[in-house]
Amino acid sequence: MYKVNIGRKILSANEEYANENKRFLIENKKLCLNMISSPGSGKTTILTRTIKELKDKIQIGVIEGDIQTDLDAQRIKATKAPAIQINTKGACHLSAAQIHKALANLPIEKLDLIFIENVGNLVCPSAFELGENGKVVVLSVPEGDDKPVKYPAIFAKSKALLINKIDLLNPSRDIDFDIEKVKNDARKLNKDIQIFSLSAKSGEGMDKWYDWLIKGIEKTRNS
Repeated sequence: MYKVNIGRKILSANEEYANENKRFLIENKKLCLNMISSPGSGKTTILTRTIKELKDKIQIGVIEGDIQTDLDAQRIKATKAPAIQINTKGACHLSAAQIHKALANLPIEKLDLIFIENVGNLVCPSAFELGENGKVVVLSVPEGDDKPVKYPAIFAKSKALLINKIDLLNPSRDIDFDIEKVKNDARKLNKDIQIFSLSAKSGEGMDKWYDWLIKGIEKTRNS
C-alpha cells in the first residue's frame, strides 16, 4: 500500500511557483512584501495611507487577498494605485500560483513596490511562501499583547512588525496593552525584526515605516 503525503505535495507545488515568483522579482528588481495579520488590524488603512503619502516618491501596486468581496481592492483603487483582487473562496491563505498570475497582470515596469495583502489570518499564511522579498506582520492594539507568544511562526519569519492603532493607547481608553512586552516577545523570536509603532488613522509613526520601505526599494534596485 502506498501512502501519499498530501500536505507535502501541496507545499511542494507551491514552492515551485514561489521560486518562479522570486526569480521574476529579482529579474525585474522589484520589492514585494507580504502583509499578514488578523482581520481588522488595519492593513488596508495602512496601505491606502502609505500609497497616498508616498505617491510623489514611489509607485505602489497591491495584490488583494480575501475570502469574499473586493471591498479592500476598491479602497486601494480609489487611491489610483493598481490592484488585483484574489478571492480564495474559503481558503485561509493565498498561494504562490495565485500570486504568479496576479504579478503578470500588474504594470510591473511602472511599479517600485508590490504589496500582497494576505487573507486575514496569523496562522495559515505563515506556512505558504509566495516568492516575496519579505513578510510584514501587523498587530493592532485592540487585539492584545499576547499574539507573538500565541502565534510565534509569523513573528519569527517577518522582516517587520507594525504595531498599529497606537492612538488608542491613552488612559481614557483603558486598554490593557503592554507595547514593550510585544516588542520584547517579538525580538525573542526574531532578533532582526524591525518594529514600527504607528497609527494609520492619525499618521503617528508612519514616517519611519516609509523610510524603511524606501531604503528597501533602493537596496532591491542595487542588488
